[in-house]
Amino acid sequence: MKIIVLGAGKVGKTLIKHMSNEDHDIIVVDQNATKVEEVVNQYDVIGVVGNGGSYDILMEAGAEDANLIICVTTSDELNILAGLMAKKMGTRHTIARVRNPDYSSQRDFMRNQLGFSMIVNPELEAASEIRRVLSFPSAVKVDTFSRGKVELAEFFVEDQSRLKGIELNQLHKITKTNILVCAVNHNEDVIIPDGNYAIKPGDHLYITGTHRDLSRFCLDIGAITNRTKNVIIVGGKIAYYLSKQLSTQGIKVKIIEKDKNRCQILAEKLPYVTIIHGDGSDDELLNEEGIENTDAVLALTGLDEENIVLSLSAKSLYHKKTIAKVTRMNYTGLSDVLKVDSIVAPKKIVASQIIRYVRAKMTKDHDSAVKTLYKIVDGEVEAVEFKVTEHFNYLQQQDLWLLIIVNGHYFHK
Repeated sequence: MKIIVLGAGKVGKTLIKHMSNEDHDIIVVDQNATKVEEVVNQYDVIGVVGNGGSYDILMEAGAEDANLIICVTTSDELNILAGLMAKKMGTRHTIARVRNPDYSSQRDFMRNQLGFSMIVNPELEAASEIRRVLSFPSAVKVDTFSRGKVELAEFFVEDQSRLKGIELNQLHKITKTNILVCAVNHNEDVIIPDGNYAIKPGDHLYITGTHRDLSRFCLDIGAITNRTKNVIIVGGKIAYYLSKQLSTQGIKVKIIEKDKNRCQILAEKLPYVTIIHGDGSDDELLNEEGIENTDAVLALTGLDEENIVLSLSAKSLYHKKTIAKVTRMNYTGLSDVLKVDSIVAPKKIVASQIIRYVRAKMTKDHDSAVKTLYKIVDGEVEAVEFKVTEHFNYLQQQDLWLLIIVNGHYFHK
């Protein structure tokens, strides 16, 4: 595929890193010549310096015969404009990152009427991931398959876990749920386990099942006692989207925000949420706002270090479920070391979604039955959801299979 990546920021670089090794012709466009030079020197891509909203620059990038343009600059308006222009010029598919909440209600219009293939919002997608994680307080991360019918949850095995030492073929002794342990990550070693695999402390288990089965599994292993009822959110742009999602589930939300003007905006847009003007890292304020009676503390400010420190404090002092938002990609794998329950990286989430779209689109263009493709275990494993047709060699009762791919080796589940 010929792919134009507009924007050489963190999301753009992440996309290029993953796609440059997958037989794509990639052209990166950015107004910053230094960023373009860095990407071109590091990866096998073509660089174009200039404004992606310019007809001449898009022509130079080859928009006339491009399969896809991915617009991920820091400007929503530039992303929308460049996507529209590229579409008119002949680019087959367009993806735009649009972050402003004012545009949220227009996502369907942009797709259906303006022809965008995909509209992505890092804060909205991060809010959705946090909501899913809060539905399983013991989970590190939760993804969905088959339009939400099946979920894939990541669980970390503690020293005191009931799963410790249990072989997978003996799981039925502690849980009757219909779940599947499809991958294990232990000390950065990725394993596709068979029934003889004995679960060890420190394992990251990747388990698939329906929401109901995963919920029952958590109950059976003693990993969950009560559902999340109250949360404290400290700062961040994600707070707006997350508060709306949690409130519809009957979860009480308090937002602590330093910026007084932002407090006023949130109070107007979220009348059903308690907005506190103050410093969320202040222990006195947290105690005053009832952190003892809170089920989870979500540190979502714009500072990675502040989020991590706040999460560590809430975990060690108050024993609460903690989720920290990070911007730096190299922080995303530190949850075990830092003893933070979950780390969420909006840019990484969006990059993964776009890569998933690109791969699914590529297989569809080759008449494949693949429906969706997910990267799990920090990108070491791919999970493929595909439709079984009458030409499939191993027909089963189910019409959907989950295919796990590790280093080019295939395992069906």
